[in-house]
Amino acid sequence: MNTQKIVKTSMETIQWFIFLLASSVALPIVIGGIFEMSFAEIAGLMQRTFFVVGLASFLQSIIGHKMPIMEGPAGIWISIFSVMAVTGLQNGRSLDGTLQLLQTTMILTGIFLFIFGIFKISQFILPIFTPLVTGTFFFLLTVQLSGTFLEGMLGLQGESSNIQVKEALIATFIFLVVLGLSFFAKGWLKNYSMFIGILIGWIIFILVEGEAPAIGDVQLFALPDVFAFGMPSFNISVIPISLLIAVILLSNMIASVVAVDQVLGNEGKDRRKEINHGTAVFGINHGLSGVFSSIANVPLSTSAGFIGLTGQKRKAPFIYASFLLMLFAFFPPIVAFISAIPAPIANAALMASFVQLVGLAIRNVTIQPLDNRRMTILGVAYLIGMGTMFLPPEVFSEFPLLIQNIMSNGLLVGTALVIILEQLWRE
Repeated sequence: MNTQKIVKTSMETIQWFIFLLASSVALPIVIGGIFEMSFAEIAGLMQRTFFVVGLASFLQSIIGHKMPIMEGPAGIWISIFSVMAVTGLQNGRSLDGTLQLLQTTMILTGIFLFIFGIFKISQFILPIFTPLVTGTFFFLLTVQLSGTFLEGMLGLQGESSNIQVKEALIATFIFLVVLGLSFFAKGWLKNYSMFIGILIGWIIFILVEGEAPAIGDVQLFALPDVFAFGMPSFNISVIPISLLIAVILLSNMIASVVAVDQVLGNEGKDRRKEINHGTAVFGINHGLSGVFSSIANVPLSTSAGFIGLTGQKRKAPFIYASFLLMLFAFFPPIVAFISAIPAPIANAALMASFVQLVGLAIRNVTIQPLDNRRMTILGVAYLIGMGTMFLPPEVFSEFPLLIQNIMSNGLLVGTALVIILEQLWRE
């Protein structure tokens, strides 16, 4: 009996580990492409991301909301990284300088989230996150990131200004593979569609190129670097940006806790304690992301889908898997090997995963009837939010840096608009 329990726990731990790994591997490559990082720099970013994802998930399951919810690299932070990279260059700041400012932004966002949790402010902010706000946020997020992912799929990130046909064809094929497995496959094929797609694409790239990319000499064992981008830099504009991001991130936190709680069979439960504790640890995890120069994490609502599909409701295997990923990060040769995944493949897998997010956005927006009030609020938020995304960054160059970083980000503009309009225009 004990042997059976050990085998079951081991298999569930491995399955959770693959899920954690598959959900963490793509975004560091995308960020590396946006900031023109070298292979060694991407490998370092991936090492720190694995470490922070494992540690953040472990802390949440032990002292936070205490649920098996993965804390993974967040789509909203890809948006923030992308916009600040552009506005930074417009203001004469180097990409390295922008990364140092982003460390400060993540740490400040963590401080705000920690305050929200410790003083139980988060439970009073809950009412502003109506389905209309959440749906608008998800929809604008997919619109804003789709451009970044498509550029990566076509081989346009970095110095290239022309479509790389060979890379684009392979990436498109992988996009269709991941999408097909996600919608039509069953069991483990469906659950690991992103991981399988990345693996297939990587193999195809090696066969087409004729050789695997050289990894070079790396240490067998190394601890993740602290402030790898350099010491954090400060600008007064990051304070309101960090506060706005912290408020918006709460919706992600709440949605994930509610979704997993329902899958675990805790319908109708009072979740205020879980939300408050989870928000405080959420803040700590953002601070860790800034200190270890990684990508800030959020509780991934896809964890609910994983639990529902596999039936794995026990918390112990999740804790073991989180610890294993954290340990995994201490061995650079393994991390460097994974970092060799071609950027077009990583972008294609992420693009496919965001199709589900579009559906989630539509479901949230249409939960309540779309009367004239709601349609007007949506129309204003969508038109101005998406319109902002298509404006050249230089149009804001004469404004203070605070206004530049907010107004250049259509996601923040649109989400802030729908929150303000819903609060001012009551039913």
